Amino acid sequence: MEAQSIKRILKVLLGLVFILAPFEVFAQATAAKNALNLPGLAVNFGQGVDLVDTIEVLVLFTVITLAPAILILCTCFTRIIVVLSFMRQAIGTQNMPPNQLLVGFALFLSIFVMQPTGKEIYDKAIFPYMKDKMTSVQAIDQIEVSLRGFMTKQVRTADIQLFYDVTGRPQPNTVADVPIHFLIPAFIISELKTAFQIGFLLYIPFLILDMVVASVLMAMGMMMLPPVVVSLPFKLLLFVLVDGWQLVTGSILRSFQ
Repeated sequence: MEAQSIKRILKVLLGLVFILAPFEVFAQATAAKNALNLPGLAVNFGQGVDLVDTIEVLVLFTVITLAPAILILCTCFTRIIVVLSFMRQAIGTQNMPPNQLLVGFALFLSIFVMQPTGKEIYDKAIFPYMKDKMTSVQAIDQIEVSLRGFMTKQVRTADIQLFYDVTGRPQPNTVADVPIHFLIPAFIISELKTAFQIGFLLYIPFLILDMVVASVLMAMGMMMLPPVVVSLPFKLLLFVLVDGWQLVTGSILRSFQ
């Protein structure tokens, strides 16, 4: 059993060497000696090395590395975290709530919004792949189809047209024919635009409150007192009285089609 385990480990290591090392060096080493001899152990790899398993492992690690970017760019996380950041700046509390709390809250809201899409991905891609009913390529294609269904509902036609104008390619008749490398950046632009629109609306009541406080202080002759220091407690009081977090959260969730 130990000898078989060592053989498997050596096969994987040799496969990695084949990928990373120059092909000529590997070819010379293979032609010079086709068998690897260790004290008390002889391992013969034959005439070639099967790299399928090794490449699949490398692809898996690559996908895991890009998972945070996929989570941020292909879901509703971008809009939610930008709106929450605007909300914090509009109130005037620079570090409260802290970044970790905002990111965690945005993550759970993203899970809530993406739950139908996630269920579709699990039922049509992950579960059949785990049951060996489809290949990894088919599972990835199905995941792309599910994510496209969500992004298509949020993306704007003008944002897609931008990339076709830049490349000079004719725009397809339907969004379903748009390539994924066109759809994702267009979706990000649409999410940022919507988030900034919501952030502008959130700023208006607090801006009016700052202007009122500044006018009162100027009328009282307290021009040396920063208006932000006085308006901050009133902002917090106003935000609490109108149940601001519930209103903001509801507005964000209702903004998704």
